[in-house]
Amino acid sequence: MDNRIFTYCPWCGEILAEKLIDGKNRKHCPKCDFINYRNPIPAAGAIIETDGRILLVRRKYPPYIGDWCFPAGFMEYGETPEQCCVRELKEETGLDVTLKTLFKIYTGEDDPRTRAILILYLAESNSSEPLAGDDASEVRYFAEAEIPKNIAFSAHRQALKDYFEFKRQRKSPGPGR
Repeated sequence: MDNRIFTYCPWCGEILAEKLIDGKNRKHCPKCDFINYRNPIPAAGAIIETDGRILLVRRKYPPYIGDWCFPAGFMEYGETPEQCCVRELKEETGLDVTLKTLFKIYTGEDDPRTRAILILYLAESNSSEPLAGDDASEVRYFAEAEIPKNIAFSAHRQALKDYFEFKRQRKSPGPGR
C-alpha cells in the first residue's frame, strides 16, 4: 500500500477530509478544493538479450534487497519513457543502449513505495560488459533455465514469462508453413 497519504493539504495546509469524488472516497481540501489523486508512477526499463541470455540486476536497496529484476526505474519529471529507460540502463549497468521497440506495459501492485506502470522496451547494448552501479549490487546475464527464483516484482516475473513465450512463438513456424 502506498504509504504517502496526505493528512494536510500540500497547497494551503488545511486538514484534508474524505469526500466521495468520481465514485471513490478521496482526500479533499474543504478550503481550496485540492483533491489527493493517488496515481501510479511510470517506470521504464529494458530487456536486453545477448547470446540467448537475459540481463538482470540484483537490487542493492529496499524494497526486495538481493532479489533480481530488469534494469528499470521511475521516470523523472520532464523525461520521456525512452529517456528514462536509457538513463536507468546507464545508471544500473553502465551500458549504453539502443532501444529497438516497445515490448509491453505492466501494472505493478507489489512495490510498497507506490503503484507503478512499468514500460518495458527491447534493447541492444552498444557497450561491452555491464558493471553494477547506482542501486544494483550485481549485474548478470541468465539463460532461461538459470533465471533466479527471487525476481523482485510481479510485473518483472510476468514480463519474463511473456518474453520467453514471445521468443518461442517467433521460432515456431506458423500455420501452413
